[in-house]
Amino acid sequence: MHINAFGWNVPEFGGIEVMQWEALSPLIPGPDQLLVRVHASGINFAETRMRTGTYSGQAVPFIMGMESAGVVVAVGPGVTAYKNGARVFGRARGSHATHVIFDVPHTLPLPDSLDFIAGAAIPVGWLTAWHALTTVARARAGERVLIEAIASSVGSAALQIAKWQGCWVAGTASRNDKCALSIEAGANAAYNYKTDNLAERVMQDTSGHGIDVGLMTIGEETASALFDSMAYEGRIAMYGSTGGRQVCFNLNIGTRNLQLLAMSISTSSHFLPVSMRTFREIALPLFASKKFTAVISKVLPMKDLALAHAMVDSRTHFGKIILVND
Repeated sequence: MHINAFGWNVPEFGGIEVMQWEALSPLIPGPDQLLVRVHASGINFAETRMRTGTYSGQAVPFIMGMESAGVVVAVGPGVTAYKNGARVFGRARGSHATHVIFDVPHTLPLPDSLDFIAGAAIPVGWLTAWHALTTVARARAGERVLIEAIASSVGSAALQIAKWQGCWVAGTASRNDKCALSIEAGANAAYNYKTDNLAERVMQDTSGHGIDVGLMTIGEETASALFDSMAYEGRIAMYGSTGGRQVCFNLNIGTRNLQLLAMSISTSSHFLPVSMRTFREIALPLFASKKFTAVISKVLPMKDLALAHAMVDSRTHFGKIILVND
């Protein structure tokens, strides 16, 4: 099968202007792979760092995009789990395109009750939050959870997951309007990490107990405040560094028995056998029944990738920005 595929190529690192819509080399699925026609693709903050050359390990050239939803148009040798015409979604590098290669272990069937836009809003944010809360930190009912950057795709997903787990949930954001939106979305408390004394506010709101599970995605800018907000025996799942990579702390955190749990779903040995399995078995039915709903801020045509990056850089959106092919 010959397919004329196009995608957003980054030939060199730089600003928004370096991204070019170009014809792709032939996409041929190998063993354990699928060729998917992309209907919708999600935007992630990490992609702006990939474009600028500040994302660890990223080389040029590369095709933009980390996740998408679409229809299988070809299967690789020996693949039996999916057939042509199947509706799927998942994490797939090169997803800002007309077509992309999916690896079967990272592919999920798209429930009939979800459209492609909703499917494209799930893979990166929800799987990161699911892995952090259920596999790494193992949040339990009644615990206090603090989610950094609660307005992000990971943060808005973590809010729903933690509430489903029966936790008291607070979040941080850089703007008061985002804090207000997180309260509307179900958070018990929200703090502006630019202006609030986080530890003081947390201790007031938890009657001096502190945070049992902290999700750290900002890094250097807010690490000290998060450490000071933690309860005895607290666990911090660390998966981002939007506010700087060099985190320093005093070893007196040992007196409170804090656990620092670094994680990456791309390299974790527990992600596929544990988190992907439980997400498929437990979370997918919750999406199908509308108990879980991906938060979508804006839907744009695929041609408007530059605008989407500008929106991410401005940090004004709540939830996911989605690109759709005509």
